[in-house]
Amino acid sequence: MPLKHSVFTVMMPDHDLKQTVVLLRELGFDGVEWRVHHVPSEFPGAADYWRSNKSTVDVETILDKAVEVRKLTDDQGLEIVSLGTYLSYKMIDEIERCMEAANIMGAGSVRVGVPKYDGSENYNDLLEEAIDGFVRIEDIARKYNVRANVEIHPGNICCSASLAYRLVSGFDPDCIGVIADPGNMVTEGHENYQLGLELLGPYLSHLHVKNAAWVSEDAPNGEKLWKTAQVSLKEGCVPWTTVIQALDRVGFTGWLSLEDFSPGDTRAKLQDAIAYLKSIETELRI
Repeated sequence: MPLKHSVFTVMMPDHDLKQTVVLLRELGFDGVEWRVHHVPSEFPGAADYWRSNKSTVDVETILDKAVEVRKLTDDQGLEIVSLGTYLSYKMIDEIERCMEAANIMGAGSVRVGVPKYDGSENYNDLLEEAIDGFVRIEDIARKYNVRANVEIHPGNICCSASLAYRLVSGFDPDCIGVIADPGNMVTEGHENYQLGLELLGPYLSHLHVKNAAWVSEDAPNGEKLWKTAQVSLKEGCVPWTTVIQALDRVGFTGWLSLEDFSPGDTRAKLQDAIAYLKSIETELRI
């Protein structure tokens, strides 16, 4: 069965909600993963890119706007894959509001944040705290028939497939899942792609699709410092042909959700990405 393609609207800051779904439908995408945050974003230190993102559903009014957003999406023949929130697992009331809205919208999941890891607190303590918190999240997810997803992401306790699995493995996979993100794993948490997918098994919700590459700069003391930069899908360290082949081998038939932060025109990036992904799938006969 062919994979399905969506876009996480965090990468479309220059398009409003209607422009977003019209463009995605025109380019042949099947669904949308709505960014859900404050409008405008109010978190300290927010860059203009995040503060001015027009393709965002306001977390404060999401329940009031749920029917409207669903109709806007349905009118273009798109599915709502997920709601990409920035809510910590501790924000129970806000998470419940978003899960209720997701149920109304027909969205299958809501992203929920996990503890960050910076070395100031012991990992084992953070894990225990998160597991206790997700017991409450699981109850809310079951109530609304919406899965709570954690994302594989650098800088937190779920930076790899195996660490994400360690958090979610005691929960019902219909209620708690994982967003795999090979692009994030370039920075931290790289593991064999197929091994990670096999480990996640029923907890695998969908994948974020982007790429990154290591670049260096010289420090004043002569050391070479390395960091990752966002690049196009074809240019980075993630071999997307290998990843999609691994998805096929584990029987995954769900969503690839584009989250390309590389420089460039939004429309051109979307157009190039879906053509590239479909060309890989055609080559692999998926």
